[in-house]
Amino acid sequence: MTPPTREPDQYVVGVDFGTLSGRAVVVRVRDGEEVGTAVHTYPHGVIDRALPTTGTRLPPDWALQHPEDWREVLRHAVPAAVAAAGVDPAAVIGLATDFTACTVLPVRGDGTPLAESGLGDRPHAWPKLWKHHAAQDQADRINRLAHARAEKWISRYGGKISAEWQYAKALQVLEEDPATYVVTDRWIEAADWIVWQLTGVETRNACTAGYKGIHQDGHYPSEEYLGALHPDFADFARTRLEHPLSPLGSRAGSLTAEAAAWTGLPEGIAVAAGNVDAHVAAAAAQAVENGRLLAVMGTSTCHVVNGATLADVPGICGVVDGGIVEGAYGYEAGQSAVGDIFAWWLRQGVPAEYAAEAEANGEDLHELLTRRIADQPVGGHGLVALDWMNGNRSPLVDHHLSGVVVGLTLATRPEEVYRALLEATAFGTRTIVEALEQGGVPVEEFIVTGGLKKNALLMRIYADVLRRPVSLAVSAQGPALGSAIHAAVAAGAYPDVRTAASAMGRVDRAVYRPDPARADAYDALYAEYRLLHDHFGTGPDRQMHRLRALRNRALSAVPDPAAATPQLAPTTPDSEV
Repeated sequence: MTPPTREPDQYVVGVDFGTLSGRAVVVRVRDGEEVGTAVHTYPHGVIDRALPTTGTRLPPDWALQHPEDWREVLRHAVPAAVAAAGVDPAAVIGLATDFTACTVLPVRGDGTPLAESGLGDRPHAWPKLWKHHAAQDQADRINRLAHARAEKWISRYGGKISAEWQYAKALQVLEEDPATYVVTDRWIEAADWIVWQLTGVETRNACTAGYKGIHQDGHYPSEEYLGALHPDFADFARTRLEHPLSPLGSRAGSLTAEAAAWTGLPEGIAVAAGNVDAHVAAAAAQAVENGRLLAVMGTSTCHVVNGATLADVPGICGVVDGGIVEGAYGYEAGQSAVGDIFAWWLRQGVPAEYAAEAEANGEDLHELLTRRIADQPVGGHGLVALDWMNGNRSPLVDHHLSGVVVGLTLATRPEEVYRALLEATAFGTRTIVEALEQGGVPVEEFIVTGGLKKNALLMRIYADVLRRPVSLAVSAQGPALGSAIHAAVAAGAYPDVRTAASAMGRVDRAVYRPDPARADAYDALYAEYRLLHDHFGTGPDRQMHRLRALRNRALSAVPDPAAATPQLAPTTPDSEV
């Protein structure tokens, strides 16, 4: 008897656009096997010092990106991943992308970024990266007015709209560069813009609209409310945002001939609706069922979890019906810096002899510091730190807050500060988990994906601080795999994201378990963290805000040399952790 023949394997491609690079992965549809991957580093990285076109110095708290860097990922990472996989591009049936959020840009009516349409000398014409925090004053006004008017939607965002999101950034453009705002035809998340580049048609996805665009119960904020913020802002949502929303996993369109030439993929294949890196990764980690909290840990951390009911949780980033998967309320929270904090300390606080030792041992500085401090008893460094080097995303939603390390002495060693910073991020996550559970959202499992899951000491600290097991997503490219899973759904290979996640996602359960003695010791240290957290974050003394204001005034008074002599001033991006 002739054995039955199996249909030829089909593949999908997921592309994850991160803070410093883009990653593409080729995935087999039937079982989620990752057969090829490639990474392309953005040549311009994070533009936070000067415009690449003119050298014009940027003010404090700015963070921009170059749209051409994102296209280059399609031209380089996707073909390289397919080549590494060794598969026939004709076997690829779908493509999906995810992006950092809220990374947003002003564009012309045809999708051309303003920065590429004759306005490259104007900072506000450039895409604003998620970590652009210069719109905090606008965010504060948005929140005050929402509470004064008792806007129903404000409670869906924990009581505060973030400076990182669409409205604060757009209002900043209007108030600081009205000429650029006037010629902004569309204000769009990069997650949707890249799909526009791939399909040739504008689409908007339900995830970014709900979490970053204040789209709740079928509506954006009213024109009356927006006009009360600024008369010229009244029609912002109607003219620059409004568009039918595409469900997650749906087909946004087909790959154009131009995009097929960029990627080397077949023209006409399915392109999925855009998505956010953290939310799309839930499918890769099989974290789509209620109560499974996924922490996407990289330069920052985003926490997402599904719940069965709608609850108002103070300080969260948002809750959206169907924001992660259909049929559940998706809750989001996060920390604005995690891996960035550790990388900062490596740049600033590690002496030359440490670097020499690491090089001699064939290890990087993270490995060296971890090895030096791994066996120290909890609290043995005498330190406690606040993880606010890039502000606080949740639960305080305040990007004018800053970092603190308490307990330094002349005997403090660099690895001890490093461990205190690791612990600070775990404490920050604990405040988020506690806020969710106190708000009525159960957290039954804690799952980690992202580059930081490879640090065993960090994962052990999280298990002890949280007093719960830590599970690990198997994939090293969680968001990219999650996008690939959504591509399979968009191409019709699976009926929905839950089914696809079950077949294509992978997770190792309870890899790290809490040690009772260490957990007890961390309870005492966490109590000290909460004292600092409450004093600087919610107390009446606004010292961090005053220091930020003093810094901004001082820097604003310094003349910009590039204003007199324009010149190129490229920046060197930090390495992603």
